[in-house]
Order: sequence, then C-alpha cells, then structure tokens
Amino acid sequence: MRRRVGFRRNGVISLATGRSARIERHRRGGWTPALALDFGATWVVIRTSASDRVTARDVAFARELACAAGAFAEEVARQYSRTTSHTGTRDDGKEDAA
Repeated sequence: MRRRVGFRRNGVISLATGRSARIERHRRGGWTPALALDFGATWVVIRTSASDRVTARDVAFARELACAAGAFAEEVARQYSRTTSHTGTRDDGKEDAA
C-alpha cells in the first residue's frame, strides 16, 4: 500500500472472513455502482466519489481494488492448497478427494 505524504493513520479496522462473510455488487438505475462487504454484524460499502457520476479516479481505484482482491485470492488459495496437501483434510474436517 502506498502512503500519502502528510497523512497519518488513526487506526486500522480488521475484518476476518468466515461463514457469514460475503460480497455483493449493487447496481441501481441512476446511481453509481457500490460494492458491499458483509461480515454479519458489520457492513463495508465502497462507492464512487459521487452518487451521480463516475470519475477517472473512481475507475483507477476500482481497478486497484480488483488487482488487490485478485492477489489476495491467489495468496489465500496458495496457502490453502499448501495446508490441505500436507494434512489431507479440508478445514471442514472432511478428507480431500484423491
């Protein structure tokens, strides 16, 4: 992640994936797109900078988000594959098919 010059973080919010975690993409007529990350009791909604238009910066941010999400998915899959290949069982306790 790149740091902004002169920007100081006040805190970090960490949301863990789990059985209740899911992602929804919302498209409503007349509104810009929204991405909702649902963690059960907590929602994170990512929207464009304005509700009635999309800017070039919004497009750049969406592409950065997609790239980071893809890299996250690849790393999670890689680590899951490494873990299950050593144990022979999945995280739900069932044995992997050979």
